[in-house]
Amino acid sequence: MEYILANPVAASIGTEKFKCTVVWRNGKFISDEPEIAGGKDLGPDPYTLLLSSLGCCTLATLRMYIDRKGWDIPQIAVAVNMFFKLEGEKKITVIDRDLNFLTPVTDEQRERLTQIAKVCPVSKILEGEIQVRTFAYTGTEVEKTHTYTNGEITVEWRPDLCKHAARCATQLPQVFNPSAKPWVNMDGATSKEIAEQVARCPTGALKVRD
Repeated sequence: MEYILANPVAASIGTEKFKCTVVWRNGKFISDEPEIAGGKDLGPDPYTLLLSSLGCCTLATLRMYIDRKGWDIPQIAVAVNMFFKLEGEKKITVIDRDLNFLTPVTDEQRERLTQIAKVCPVSKILEGEIQVRTFAYTGTEVEKTHTYTNGEITVEWRPDLCKHAARCATQLPQVFNPSAKPWVNMDGATSKEIAEQVARCPTGALKVRD
């Protein structure tokens, strides 16, 4: 298993209702709810963020395809919205995506680009099978710590914080093997590879000693 992002998108919230700070690889932004929902509308709400990801992925995919074909289509726009409906007792989410080619295109181009939009990566995620895994932990300090070293770097493991999600074992199995004793083999990869993997630990159970 390998994550798409080198570092996860991280979000936090304080006491101000609905205002979340989202940190991504190149900065941060605010997510909020509209005033009608009790927020202050300081940033896009979660539904807007979801639809934005589909819209942007659609446009980027179309642009790459158009450029590869050498077609003269300088600008494309997309509008995305969603609603819910009931089919029996099942709640269905329907997303409408409206493509707007701001310069004339042929019927053949329109049909082909519509098909390409349907298979953009985010479309495939939304229409495929999705599993959401949730792990919970606290940021409290714990006393129990094990250390492992290769002479260059030292890795600390706090078992009380470890949720045993096996992410480290699937991403760098030559170093992290829960069935082995000791389960951390510091000779299994370079110090750089180990440090990069440790940095991905979501709970703080693994860390490189300063």
